[in-house]
Amino acid sequence: MRDKNFNLRHLRAFREIAIHQSISHAAIKIHLSQPAVTQALGKLESVLGTPLFDRRGRGMFLNEPGSLILHRVESALTLIEEGARIALRSAAKGQARGFTNFDRLVTSAQLRALLAVVEAGNFSLAARSIGISQPSLHRTARDLEKLSGLILFNRVRLGIEVTPSAKTLAKHARLAFSELEQGVDEIQAWRGFDTGRIVIGTMPLARTIILPHAINALLEVRPNVDVSVIDGPYEDLLHGLRHGQIDLLTGALRDPLPVSDVSQEVLFSDPLAIVARAGHPLSKKKNLSVDDLAVYAWAVPRAGTPTRQFFDNMFAGTADAGARHVIEASSLVLIRGLLSDSDRLTIMSAHQIHHEEEQGLLCRLDFDMSATSRAIGITMRQNWRATATQTMFLQFLRQAGQLVNTLI
Repeated sequence: MRDKNFNLRHLRAFREIAIHQSISHAAIKIHLSQPAVTQALGKLESVLGTPLFDRRGRGMFLNEPGSLILHRVESALTLIEEGARIALRSAAKGQARGFTNFDRLVTSAQLRALLAVVEAGNFSLAARSIGISQPSLHRTARDLEKLSGLILFNRVRLGIEVTPSAKTLAKHARLAFSELEQGVDEIQAWRGFDTGRIVIGTMPLARTIILPHAINALLEVRPNVDVSVIDGPYEDLLHGLRHGQIDLLTGALRDPLPVSDVSQEVLFSDPLAIVARAGHPLSKKKNLSVDDLAVYAWAVPRAGTPTRQFFDNMFAGTADAGARHVIEASSLVLIRGLLSDSDRLTIMSAHQIHHEEEQGLLCRLDFDMSATSRAIGITMRQNWRATATQTMFLQFLRQAGQLVNTLI
């Protein structure tokens, strides 16, 4: 229900009717006939399954679903305009010789073709991903180049190279389509359909308690909501968030923020812990030292992660800092298996092993880690406007964060 493949001309007509409260005035503004504007509005209302205006003798007045979708339409069209402007600015001097304000002429099909090629890096794969022939996709993408005057793709020996202008325009198009999809969810909710979709990017520190708690709480009251959870490296998840493919991230926050177009919200502070199997030789000892820990092999996250940095710093002053046998792993299931059959140690979030401690499988060692507390929370796009369902989910995440604070 979400991917309506909106006609951008219909959206522009709708916006002008809403501004001027008149089909005739809207027709003049966008240089179309009144019948064409009336038809555009009718098709948009048909796609959304509801009237968007109250028709009165004094004019056209937005009703509730019309007001809901207007905010999303305005955001989407602004994003496309902004993407076009930045793409033109990033082009080589004198390169762009397309139509002035080409964002007002671009079509949804052209932007979807651009997105497919940018994401696939290949015309054949892109055509297959959106279900059209390669010649059709190639023609649509090249039409966008002519319209904008921009070079979007360069041929190289192994295929095509996507230009910075194409990447910029694609990013803003993806965000625009995401806005429209959110608008569909809001109208569906207004119509009484318990639907919607939340795409969550998650890192290891959110998977044990806060994310399962929040998802289960949401589905108790909104059982038909489609929840998609994506895990992966922070850099990949951040890219998905910034390009509208992910709604929010949960996990360890970054300080400083790597980019300026996202914001962070702290849910709780989480100290690290040195963890071993239950019954480990060090499990009964108090006030352990680094030398006590240095005797054992380790399983730790990959280089570049905050936890690995803490680990490397902890042993930086020891004589054999580079000789320690280390297995790089981030999967709790794998680490639990490695620890359970050996005296190997690991360093991880204190709350991450809550269930394993309760089951008597793992234990925390008595080593001072008070200086390792990290902020765990939510990362969102700046100016992101959550739907009612997403707002509810955010509240459940905050409640889960409060719960974790009582367990650590």
